[in-house]
Amino acid sequence: MNIVLLLNNDIASNLALNLLLPSLQAHNIKLFLSSKVGGNSTRPQALQALAEFEQYGVYRALEQVQSSIEQSVNFKSYAEITQQYAIEIETLNQINSAEGVAKIQACSADLIISIRYGVILKPPIIALSTHGVINLHSGLLPDYRGVMATFWALFNGDKQLATSLHFIDDSTIDIGRIIANSTLSVQQDKSYLWHVLSLYVGGCQLIEQTINTLERGGELNTIAQAEQGHYFTFPSTEQITAFTRCFGALYEQDEVLDLLTHSSTYNAVVIHFNH
Repeated sequence: MNIVLLLNNDIASNLALNLLLPSLQAHNIKLFLSSKVGGNSTRPQALQALAEFEQYGVYRALEQVQSSIEQSVNFKSYAEITQQYAIEIETLNQINSAEGVAKIQACSADLIISIRYGVILKPPIIALSTHGVINLHSGLLPDYRGVMATFWALFNGDKQLATSLHFIDDSTIDIGRIIANSTLSVQQDKSYLWHVLSLYVGGCQLIEQTINTLERGGELNTIAQAEQGHYFTFPSTEQITAFTRCFGALYEQDEVLDLLTHSSTYNAVVIHFNH
């Protein structure tokens, strides 16, 4: 199949690509990155520090790890993936512009997959794929629509976290038909970012199974979301302070590096497909 991947320039999207690469090599892949998620409003300092780590700091730390052990690690950065695989990666922040639509149209996509892509897709883009657009959301829908769903689930004291693989049917955020879910048990001694990254293990399994179903000519069973639900935006400084009292820092460099470089540390996930 011709598959278009819409990812974000951050470590979680990069991890998702690493997880998907083995199953994607049988397909024609075109990959586009957004530069960030969300608008241009000023965010609390803790979120700015988190974004810097997700986009830059973690890669500097990975280089130090690789240098210290004098061997490569399984995790590959975007740059390394471009070098080692025949996958072109292009930044595309204006995907709904005439130029952006033309770029996607030229891909003749059988399927468009969005993972943390930072731009809301509009109908001209949504209509360009034979099988539509699917999005991996790191939260249980419709309970946790919007951004930082994992943060809010932890903040609310949930014991189980979830991903939701769903269709993007229109420009409304996180309301499309649900294809499947995966769940992850909360680890009280782990940071917010560790939970986010761990969730993508199960989430990417959902994507792989969905691709396999479509490739076989199978039909996806979907469930329409209930109209009621909750939409979340970025937390305030006060909410982050309250969160860190319970869970500690939003990220811990060493535990993130351990997760990225030792796949055996990934927690078991539970997969739920609609039947």
